[in-house]
Amino acid sequence: MEIIENSKLTVVGAGSVGSSAAYAALIRGSARHIALYDIATEKVEAEVLDLAHGTQFTGTSDIIGGSDITVAAGSHVVVITAGAKQNLGQTRTELAEVNAGIIRTMMPQLLEVAPNAIYVIVTNPCDVLTVIAQEVTGLPPERVFASGTVLDTSRLRWKLAERAGVSTASVHAHIVGEHGDTEFPLWSRATIGTVPILDWELPGHPRFTLKELQTIAVDVRDAAYKVIRGKGATNYAIGLSSARIVEAIFRDEHAVMPVSTVLRDFQGVDGVALSVPSIVSASGAVPIRNTSFSPEELELFRHSAHALAEVRATLDS
Repeated sequence: MEIIENSKLTVVGAGSVGSSAAYAALIRGSARHIALYDIATEKVEAEVLDLAHGTQFTGTSDIIGGSDITVAAGSHVVVITAGAKQNLGQTRTELAEVNAGIIRTMMPQLLEVAPNAIYVIVTNPCDVLTVIAQEVTGLPPERVFASGTVLDTSRLRWKLAERAGVSTASVHAHIVGEHGDTEFPLWSRATIGTVPILDWELPGHPRFTLKELQTIAVDVRDAAYKVIRGKGATNYAIGLSSARIVEAIFRDEHAVMPVSTVLRDFQGVDGVALSVPSIVSASGAVPIRNTSFSPEELELFRHSAHALAEVRATLDS
C-alpha cells in the first residue's frame, strides 16, 4: 500500500457543499492538511476562521484558506465544489452550461499549482463536467473523476436497511449511471448480507416486491429535490461522501465505490463519464470492467450514457 503521508486536501468552493466537505474532512481526520479556496475573499476567510476555531476538538488536522489559488499548492487531492448551485425545480443537466465555463477556466489554473493531484469533481452536473475537466487538463481518466453516485448509493442503502431491519453496512447495492435523472440501481446484484434482495425477509420485515423496489429507486433518484425544496441545498451528506472518497485515496484503500470516470469501451460506452463500481486508491479511480448487468440494466446504462452525451454535445454548439 502507498499511503500518502503528510496529506494535503484542497476543497475548491466555500459554499454550503464545499464548507461541509471541509468540515467533514476536518472532523473525520481525512487529511493532515486541509485548504479551502474560493474567489469570494470575505466568505472563504470567514469559513476558514470558523473551522479553525474548532481544531482543538478535531485531532491533528489543520486548515488554511483564502482567495489566492496558491493555497492549493502541493495538494494531493483537490475536491471541486465551485459553481452555480441547483435550484428548486432545476435538473442537474440544466446547470451544465454555466458550470462548464467555470471548469474550463479553473482546471488549468489548479493544475498549474497542484500538478500531481487527483481531482474529484462534485460540482453538478458532475458527470458532464468530468469529461470537460479531463479534456482541458489532458490528465488520465483515473486522476480526474466525479463523486458520481457514491451519495446516491448511500441513500439507497439507508432506505433498504430501514425497510429490511438491518444495519446500512449490511446492504450491498449500488446506484449506477448518471448522477441524476437517468440513474438506476443494479438490482440484479443487490444483496443483504449474502441474500439476494428479493429473497430477504425477517419477522416484521416481509419480502420486498418489485413495485416496492421501484418506488425506492424513484425516492432515491429524487431525494436531492426533496432536500432542496425543504432547506435550499444538499450539503451534509455530500460533504461526508466527499470526505470518504478522499480517505480511500489517501489511505490507498483500493475501496470499491461507484464514482464516475470517463469510460473507454465499457459495456459499449465510450467517452462518457458514468458511475460504475470502481477501485479507488492512491492512484485514483479505475472502473471494474467485469461488472455485470442484466439485459434490462444494460439498456438503462446505455440510455444514461446517451442522455449525457446529448448534454455534452450542446456545450460545444
